[in-house]
Amino acid sequence: MILPSALFIFRLVKKMIITNNDWVFNKYKNSLNVVYIDGTFKDVLIAVRDKLHMGHELLTHPLGSSVKPSETPYKSIMITDNKNNINFNSIYMIENAIITYDKFNKDKLKFINEKIAEDLKLIDLTVLESALNI
Repeated sequence: MILPSALFIFRLVKKMIITNNDWVFNKYKNSLNVVYIDGTFKDVLIAVRDKLHMGHELLTHPLGSSVKPSETPYKSIMITDNKNNINFNSIYMIENAIITYDKFNKDKLKFINEKIAEDLKLIDLTVLESALNI
């Protein structure tokens, strides 16, 4: 549960999205700072980790949703656009997300066709938008 004061602060924070989902990039590139990663789910996690080490903070959980890393190649994560002091809770979460990602067998991803890929992009976009609309 987000407290009303935290919700107010969340709405005021400038946001950055790091994604490998072209649907997210195309939808938000003109209204938010969107970093497009031409790579894998893990590449997105690593790009987020690198930003967190520079002082950005997580705004969405790196593994938030019921879709496991072994079930989708797409991931969008929201972080603060501004740098502050290093947030060790954010660092801990992203490092654990990378470890968790590495535990999954991602062989299923080899068999994703275009229709399934579009469905997975839509799911990722919808999860992100649920966070944006808090």
